[in-house]
Amino acid sequence: LITQGSNNMLIDAGNNEDSDLVVNYLKKQGITKLDYVIGTHPHEDHIGGLDAVIRAFDVKKVYMPKKTSTTKTYKDVITAIKDKGLKIAIPSRGTTFKLGEAVATVVAPSESSDYEDVNNYSIVIKLKYKNTSFLFAGDAEDILEKEIIKGGYDIKVDVLKVGHHGSRSSTTQEFLNKV
Repeated sequence: LITQGSNNMLIDAGNNEDSDLVVNYLKKQGITKLDYVIGTHPHEDHIGGLDAVIRAFDVKKVYMPKKTSTTKTYKDVITAIKDKGLKIAIPSRGTTFKLGEAVATVVAPSESSDYEDVNNYSIVIKLKYKNTSFLFAGDAEDILEKEIIKGGYDIKVDVLKVGHHGSRSSTTQEFLNKV
């Protein structure tokens, strides 16, 4: 996401083999710094390219969920974060932060929940810019969608990035009705 005033946020970075594609794309957009880098959850298809992005750009803050992993991909991301002198911030539900004139609110996951499926640790963000709003659902599945609804957050948005790549495990009718 690029806002006026050169404020930038990246949510996930694809698979390991997408590293060059993501880095080159961002550079072609004239990006040299990322105010926020969000690894929604520790699956390779979401954080695979994050280590390359973190190494290639001036990164101000990294958000990741409390869920860790023993994979090489996850370890590569952690190493890149440490090598840059950064620390992982674990956002709490309700955390808000500004990206230029836009306001981002973390609506999931709950810090107290223990999920069986790693997808449900996905950081889900609502971004509001003037009169337009977006919901970025990571790989949130029906269990996390129900928690978001119970959390009482206003998730009515103009644009929904559906959870779990549009899988049948996500984007329930109840969730869509609220969105």
